[in-house]
Amino acid sequence: MAPTHAFKVGEIAVQNSLVLAPMEDVSNQAMRLIAKRIANPGLMFTEFVSAMAIHYGAVKTFRKMRVHDLERPLGIQIFGAEPDMMAETARIAESMGADIVDINMGCWVPKVCKTGSGASLLKDPDLAEQIVTKVVQAVQVPVTVKVRAGWDYSLFAAPELARRFENAGAKMLTLHARFAKQGFDGHADWTLIEQLRAAIKIPLLGNGDVRSPELACRMLRETGCDGVMVGRAAISNPWLLRDIRLGLEGLPPGPAPTMRERIETAIEHLQLLVAVEAEVDNYEMAVDSPRHADAELRACRALRGQIPLYIKGEPGASQVRDRLTRCSTIDEYRAILDDFAAVRAI
Repeated sequence: MAPTHAFKVGEIAVQNSLVLAPMEDVSNQAMRLIAKRIANPGLMFTEFVSAMAIHYGAVKTFRKMRVHDLERPLGIQIFGAEPDMMAETARIAESMGADIVDINMGCWVPKVCKTGSGASLLKDPDLAEQIVTKVVQAVQVPVTVKVRAGWDYSLFAAPELARRFENAGAKMLTLHARFAKQGFDGHADWTLIEQLRAAIKIPLLGNGDVRSPELACRMLRETGCDGVMVGRAAISNPWLLRDIRLGLEGLPPGPAPTMRERIETAIEHLQLLVAVEAEVDNYEMAVDSPRHADAELRACRALRGQIPLYIKGEPGASQVRDRLTRCSTIDEYRAILDDFAAVRAI
């Protein structure tokens, strides 16, 4: 039998070592349901959720915390710089069905860091530890933390922070093996994952530059991490995510998706996001909802950058990309994609 590399986060069983990363404006429920159906990651995370926005009752932010039984186990990722507010948000996440509450200490974008949140917490170990302690005390589900290697190249801060978090009750760490100042530039340094693995006893996920099954297997083998978190490579490409999971289990890749499968999955993605935006359980219900038209427009606008990626690399795809980025209805998307498939079939 092929290895599964299963592990546990507290009492939560993770059946395989593929983990879908939290990605703002990407890893929403629609994307996660598609990823689960096609790739079956052992664990997935939501987009990050602002504790400040939850505290002040932002409806759009609450929508990010919806949990469907098909996507379990699921971690809801939260971010903020105020310990009590983070604890409050963790309790709400738990009440909404989170299997895990994850604390974001890895986001490097200025709009997050200027609030003292995300990777900015790497510069304040005492506050970072206080947040983890408060969140752990607030909930019964496992608490995990995602970090960068440090704020800048001057200090590999992750080992000290990780030991503090482990002592505070965190049940798993994820290391994106870049420094916050790098953003996504340069290369992830996987030796940092190996060093962090030696510093803690709780499970560790490795993250950064995993774009193929071969790279995923190499990360697992070389660093000793318990799981591999995949982010940007999975955008609009659940079949690559599937092949990474199969590779980690010692199995060959699955069949390449047909053009029709790519298109139908793109449409499914749109339909599922309409349902999420309309706050109903399926697309058929969304169509009957009085909120359907607004939900469809929001979903179509939100995916203008992602739908073209479903056909990326196909001859002629670049010629229809601009048309796809102007669509406002599912019918418009379908008409363009069907025409593209028809031309490709000639």
